[in-house]
Amino acid sequence: MNILYVENHPVFAENVVRQFLSQHRVTVVPSISSAHKAISDGSFDLLLVDYDLDDGKGAELVQSLRSSRHSIVIIAVSARSEGNDALVKAGANAVCSKMEFDGIQGVIDTVMKTCEEREYLR
Repeated sequence: MNILYVENHPVFAENVVRQFLSQHRVTVVPSISSAHKAISDGSFDLLLVDYDLDDGKGAELVQSLRSSRHSIVIIAVSARSEGNDALVKAGANAVCSKMEFDGIQGVIDTVMKTCEEREYLR
């Protein structure tokens, strides 16, 4: 799976990728603007989006993608419940708190299956 991970703490992101996402192709970017550029330049199956980013809140990115009818699957990955709540309100499909990142693969599997089933039923 090709994942875009929007996270502005490079050491944390590197550890997450190494420990929990090594079976995927992961591109890490630190900001909303770099995420928009990566999305326009590449093809991603999934976005992992933190709330507090260098140039704004991750909810702005999610809202922008949903407003443009982008159908990419998005998982909110903030450490704070308020951040995850805002990301879901903006249109994220699921949540995996940073405190529970060891369960990210299960969240990915569940949300991808759910989204595939919804698409199949259309």
